[in-house]
Amino acid sequence: MTGLTQEKLVYTPKELEPLLQLSKNTINALLRSGRLRSIRVGRRYLIPREALQQFLAGSSKS
Repeated sequence: MTGLTQEKLVYTPKELEPLLQLSKNTINALLRSGRLRSIRVGRRYLIPREALQQFLAGSSKS
């Protein structure tokens, strides 16, 4: 490889289900409410790694 990391830049909602241990419906609700930032490409939601980190940092402060 040419020095590229294996770390993902974006995640799909389906990939987040096991990582966050949340249901599909809960993740979709977070996306619709804006609590979890995403980029919309056509009908797909893509969640940037930074948005996931911000969500987790914010949710740990409750």
